[in-house]
Amino acid sequence: MGPEITNYSAFLSEAIKAVEELNRSKKACEELAAEERRTELELEKQRQGITDTINQTVRKRREDISASYDKEIKAGQERLKKIRAKREKAKNQGIKERIAEETEALREHNQELATKLKTLFKQNRVPGFCKTTWFYAMYMPGSIKELGLLLFSFSICFLAVPCGTYWLIPETSRKSWMLIAIYLIVILIFGGLYVAVSNKIKVRHLEVLKQGKEIRSLIRSNNRKIRVITVSIRKDRNESLYNLEKYDDEISQIEQELQQISSQKSEALNTFNTVTKTIISDEIINNNRDRIQALEEEHTRIESRLKEAQIHAKEQALLVTNQYETYLGKEFLQPDRLSELAKIIRSEQASNLSEAMAVYRSQRNA
Repeated sequence: MGPEITNYSAFLSEAIKAVEELNRSKKACEELAAEERRTELELEKQRQGITDTINQTVRKRREDISASYDKEIKAGQERLKKIRAKREKAKNQGIKERIAEETEALREHNQELATKLKTLFKQNRVPGFCKTTWFYAMYMPGSIKELGLLLFSFSICFLAVPCGTYWLIPETSRKSWMLIAIYLIVILIFGGLYVAVSNKIKVRHLEVLKQGKEIRSLIRSNNRKIRVITVSIRKDRNESLYNLEKYDDEISQIEQELQQISSQKSEALNTFNTVTKTIISDEIINNNRDRIQALEEEHTRIESRLKEAQIHAKEQALLVTNQYETYLGKEFLQPDRLSELAKIIRSEQASNLSEAMAVYRSQRNA
């Protein structure tokens, strides 16, 4: 409870001043709090900007280092790819030469046999087509391939041709006896042709054809041997016969260079992550140190002023509460209402505060 009031007008004047001072203190606190928040956000923004700059710079430098080494690695891999292709080409050429060398006698023998076969048929006036695979398949098959060709030819002549001819006849005109007739015609044509060729050529030149068959059998035997030798050479893992040492040396050298570059890249990235990264961060921080320091100092000053303003506002609030609120209540702790109460007292409409407040309420209600 405050001291006894002897002068109500003076009391109300002092109350008005105290409330106005309290309002000014509260407004100052609000303004300083807003300013403190603004500087805090600006400080956070600047710090985040520095962090982002550091991260971007570090990432870019690291990518540049990786890109430089990757470029060298890619170039080395291209060289390695080319030299391996050259080595493979040289190896294939060596295999071809080895195959040619090891099968030369067989191929020369085949050429002699082919010449012998041609001469044999020419001397005995046997038609040239008789030394073909198709002729021997039809009349004197001596291999699986020729038997297959014989069955294929018979299938075409005595199955595909008659059936195909039958199905070409319109369905409305197609009769069963037509298929039989077509078969008879086909048998007469192809069978007759087959028998005619056999009688005219095979029977007449049978001995020559038998000799030709033996020669062809020798050629097939040589071809099988050539295939066996070819497969054996291609499967042979011994590459020392192909003079590939110079390629192997170059490949080994390039592989060693690639390994060294990869090792250097790892060392460079490790040095960057452990040393250079810190240097870059320190440089960027130092470049922005003055600006950050200025913002920190400004923020500290505003914080200090805010604390002082808050203390003053608290003290003023306690003063208003202790000296004026106990007499007037919260309802009248406003400058305009206090002024109205002072007017009522000065106009002698009331002799004390309670009467003045009653008059004020009655006037407002009226």
